Parts: sequence; structure tokens; C-alpha cells
Amino acid sequence: MADWIGQTEDIVYSGRIKVPYEWSVGETGSRFLVALRDEKKILGTFCGRCQMVFVPPRKVCGRCFNADMEWRELGPQGTLITYTVPRYKESIHPLSHPFGYGIILLDGATTGLVHLLGGFDGGGLQTGIRVEAVFREQRKGDILDIMYFKPV
Repeated sequence: MADWIGQTEDIVYSGRIKVPYEWSVGETGSRFLVALRDEKKILGTFCGRCQMVFVPPRKVCGRCFNADMEWRELGPQGTLITYTVPRYKESIHPLSHPFGYGIILLDGATTGLVHLLGGFDGGGLQTGIRVEAVFREQRKGDILDIMYFKPV
């Protein structure tokens, strides 16, 4: 047995790795993102078996594995289910303060959409409030074409 076993020192290395990557969002994701970009519409998919409307849309129902999903247009408004607000500033934050991250139950959906929250003062959020999507002026076909959701 090696005489160094049990005599090592725990060393922690703190680092940040940036790994650029690309992947195809597929047919379902592409239709969702094109509707955001070109029409400022939020689409979901409906499972007739489970009576669930998924947003972001799913090609196959995650509950019953039904592949016969129907497209549904959802409104830009919804209810804030839960949220968190970062209390510190960091260069990687996507918005200036105050901002938050929340789960929004869009009108017509049965699953929540995780997204950014903005357009509120420091204490202006609470669960159950109505929020509305704010779209970027110049959209490019990604989820951040919805800049954030703001209180109505």
C-alpha cells in the first residue's frame, strides 16, 4: 500500500469554463422559435389524451407518450407562479437590476414557462400577479426574443 494514502490535502480549484456549442432544436422547437421571431406568438402543444398544453411545446406528451400533439396559440399574458430575484450584480446577468427569474403559467397553458422578469421596481413582484411578455424589437429566433415578462 502506498504510504501517501490518507495523507493528502484537499485542494479546490475555482475556475470558469466557457464551452460554446450549437445544436438543432428540431422541428417542434423551430416552429416555436419562428413564431416568436416572425409573429410575436407563443405556441404550445396540446395532448388530447391528457388534456395538457405544454409550453415550451413538446413533440411527444411527457405524461402518456402520445405523439399526436396539436398546436395551440397561447396569449402573451399569464400568472406568476413562483420567482426569485438576485440580490447582487454580476456581469453575466441578462438584465440590469432589478430583474428576476420566474415560472409563468401562460393563459391557455397547463405547464409553466421559466423566463426572465423585468419592468418592476425592487419590491414589485409577488406570486399570483399577472404578467405579460415584452418582445425584443429585433428578434432573431431564440427564447430571448421574449425579453422578459413584466407585471400587468
